[in-house]
Amino acid sequence: MNPPLLKAPLSRSEIWTSERCYILERFNDPALPEVSLARCRVEAGVTTQLHSLSVAEIYVITEGRGCMEVNGEAGFEVKAGDSVSIAAGKSQRITNIGSHDLVFECVCMPRFYPECYQSLEA
Repeated sequence: MNPPLLKAPLSRSEIWTSERCYILERFNDPALPEVSLARCRVEAGVTTQLHSLSVAEIYVITEGRGCMEVNGEAGFEVKAGDSVSIAAGKSQRITNIGSHDLVFECVCMPRFYPECYQSLEA
């Protein structure tokens, strides 16, 4: 028996977002609504937009160093190998505090869709 084939992402290249980072969707298929996966890249010195999602997230840091803010609690450093769990509805942003790109995988549960995102900046 062959496993089911899920759809490839709409784009196989990263896109610049208003969140001030680059995102490459690795997996986001309505056929598996429980989860999605994206690669995020934040340039040196950049802070992503303060926002919240209506879904839970896990950041898995793969490259670089950052300073993470979750639910108004700022100032904890993350680096390659660290993971951060962010509950649905909590405010969040990350600052690249290194001299090279900060890269992390973002797992959303259930899957991300644009209406999940809410900017918290004026």
